[in-house]
Amino acid sequence: MILEERPDGQGTGEDSSRQQDDGSIRKGHDSFVQNQPGQLQSYRARLHQQISKELRMRTGAENLYRATSNTWVRETVALELSYVNSNLQLLKEELAELSCNADVDQPEGESVTIPMIPLGLKETKELDWATPLKELISEHFGEDGASYETEIQELEDLRQATRTPSRDEVGLDLLAAYYSQLCFLDARFFSPARSPGLLFHWYDSLTGVPAQQRALAFEKGSVLFNIGALHTQIGARQDCSCTEGTSQAAEAFQRAAGAFRLLRENFSHAPSPDMSAASLSMLEQLMVAQAQECIFRGLLLRASATPDICPDQLQLAQEATQVATEYGLVHRAMAQPPVRDYLPASWTNLARVKAEHFCALAHYHAAMALCESSSAKGELSRQEDIFQPSATCEPQGPTLPQHPEERRKLAKAHLKRAILGQEEALRLHTLCRVPRKVDLLQVVVTQALRRSLTKYSELEREDDFFEAMEAPDIQPKTHQAPEVSIPSLSQVKVTDFFHRLGPLSVFSTKNRWQLVGPVHMTRGEGGFGFTLRGDSPVLIAAVVPGGQAESAGLKEGDYIVSVNGQPCKWWKHVDVVTQLRSMGEEGVSLQVVSLLPGPEPRGTGPRRPALLWNQRECGFETPTPAHTRPWPILGWSRKNKQSKSGSHPDPCTNRNCVTCP
Repeated sequence: MILEERPDGQGTGEDSSRQQDDGSIRKGHDSFVQNQPGQLQSYRARLHQQISKELRMRTGAENLYRATSNTWVRETVALELSYVNSNLQLLKEELAELSCNADVDQPEGESVTIPMIPLGLKETKELDWATPLKELISEHFGEDGASYETEIQELEDLRQATRTPSRDEVGLDLLAAYYSQLCFLDARFFSPARSPGLLFHWYDSLTGVPAQQRALAFEKGSVLFNIGALHTQIGARQDCSCTEGTSQAAEAFQRAAGAFRLLRENFSHAPSPDMSAASLSMLEQLMVAQAQECIFRGLLLRASATPDICPDQLQLAQEATQVATEYGLVHRAMAQPPVRDYLPASWTNLARVKAEHFCALAHYHAAMALCESSSAKGELSRQEDIFQPSATCEPQGPTLPQHPEERRKLAKAHLKRAILGQEEALRLHTLCRVPRKVDLLQVVVTQALRRSLTKYSELEREDDFFEAMEAPDIQPKTHQAPEVSIPSLSQVKVTDFFHRLGPLSVFSTKNRWQLVGPVHMTRGEGGFGFTLRGDSPVLIAAVVPGGQAESAGLKEGDYIVSVNGQPCKWWKHVDVVTQLRSMGEEGVSLQVVSLLPGPEPRGTGPRRPALLWNQRECGFETPTPAHTRPWPILGWSRKNKQSKSGSHPDPCTNRNCVTCP
């Protein structure tokens, strides 16, 4: 992971001792890789000890950050939190790699690749769901909150598991399942009129500064952010020395970009910098650039089997330029305020190094296309559009030389630009101080520089007294542009933990109701005297004047929730009708709920109807969350959601409406 190191002169005695501990741990890891596996337990224990130390330091810094109002002190503590957060992410990543035995040094050969930038997960504190949910279930839903201890424990266990997900599809499914449960909770327990009053506490992924809000949208947004971050870690772990690995890495980065786009387009008023619109836009660009790099690596592996084929080399030149262009855009986004104020400086430097490196690679492959194949003349004449016109060239672009000697000189010019670009990348690399695997980037760029120098010396002749011609720029172009893949959270099917409370269309804090009954009715000459409609729960659509139902106090719009003591909130229409028709002279005992007028909702925008849509129509997805509140909290955007809003049940039809005899 590329993380920022504390600048010189801002450390303390504690910092120096911490750096010594980090260095000893990494040395211990190197010896562990080289020596016997018996050192595994000892190394893991040292990692846990260092993590505990960092957590204690973070707790103290967090308490000071909250207690002080001095601006200078808060800035100093925020810097300390950023440093502690970087160390924690690094140590936890090493511990995870140790557990899966994946942290093995890459070979010092051609397969060594530039490291990617994975994003650390947002961390959170433990949350007590039990007390507020039990109170809400007892007071609003009229049921015994203690009887839902099993469901609440399942929810708490699921949230606890999402704090340390595995870096694979299982971890992604775990986060998606918790996100789906949050959607259920949002629809059932959170409304402008009433909510559990929980305080969600999360740490910023980039700075480590704590943030907290009572809005469930903050919890949902943080989980969605972690889904994107986990995709980046999965992509960075892939073996890009084979085409399968490059394809999997590109797919992972495209999904990460989709998660960040979904978060940026649907959440607002983020309380932490990592979830601001500027940060999410930058992260999306970064993931697209890394996906483009993986696509280039795959093409490079396929072209390595036929290195002398001119069209492949020209395509690689344009693909490399496309990667350099993407990283150039990322670097500009990282250098803009306010992102540059809290982004690790090593990320910004790495983006610039990659932009220089891939631009140099483009010129190297262009030179290879010019000089490697003796049959390249005809191929080059059809590939002149890969070069950008310069100020001294014709508007349609430079004309490629057809004479072998002129092509050799142009190849030297491209190699010269490749050498200069790779030397600049190495110079920038010296400014990129990162806490682990620093040499990987240098190895890759040095290998590329040596190849360019070797090829340049092959083309050099004793009679080359004149300066080489100026190599034109190369047009960026890709034959496989990355596609931002929005995560499909509905693929993970989950069941609402609080399913027993009843359908969300009625039994939520968005509605208020009164429990009526049980009332006993017998069959009269005209039956029970009411008409039923709908499923889960079944609605009393009409009451016959003077009938048994009216005498028992039932009204139009009531929902049947119990038949002879059997809960029927989830019964189908046909089940209730069958049960009623089977009753004899002893009659039936019904319990219903009558919806009450709700309080005027806070916020702006169109008012939603009292009855929400049936749960079947949205699968695991829940009704549109509450309207945006006037105060600045993280909220789910209502844009493009109104078309999904529920409505009152359709008018009674013969198919859905039955008058019970």
